[in-house]
Amino acid sequence: MGTFQYYVASTIDGFIASPDDDLGWLLQFDKVDGVSQSIESFMAEVGCIAMGGDTYRWLMEHEPGKWPYPGTPCWVFTHHEYSAPAGSDITFVRGDVREFAPDLLKDAGDKNVWLVGGGDLVAQFANAGLLHEMIVTIIPVVLGAGKRLLPLDGPTAPLELVSSKILGGAAAELHYRLPQRPH
Repeated sequence: MGTFQYYVASTIDGFIASPDDDLGWLLQFDKVDGVSQSIESFMAEVGCIAMGGDTYRWLMEHEPGKWPYPGTPCWVFTHHEYSAPAGSDITFVRGDVREFAPDLLKDAGDKNVWLVGGGDLVAQFANAGLLHEMIVTIIPVVLGAGKRLLPLDGPTAPLELVSSKILGGAAAELHYRLPQRPH
């Protein structure tokens, strides 16, 4: 059975986007050695994607009419009405993430569910005890403000560092496993 994984890039000061959802700070690192290989390796194990409505809106604004994840089922948690681009396998839902977790895992098959973000959606999975792993690429930039990596209200139990690697001498990828709470 698959796991729920949060695969994300973050600034050194813990933000995944600027206050106005700008990702220019991140996109300048697209060509860093090892980054595309890391993404490809991760995506090979993804069977289903879950994202929030703001992330979906950002993708549609920056890649109009083009869906970046063809062939992979995607669930968008949103309170807004959106349409799906041609050729995509997108389900729009609203409600508690626990209600949809079994369906996400079923769509993933023997692979994992990628919790794309944003951080608010991933925090809902974490608060429900459904976030299993975080793979965070630390980008050497400070934003000072923005969308937080994982906006939880309180401290977590210690996470287990599974692995770490340097990407191109610029970024560090940290793979953590979260302690699982009894359901």
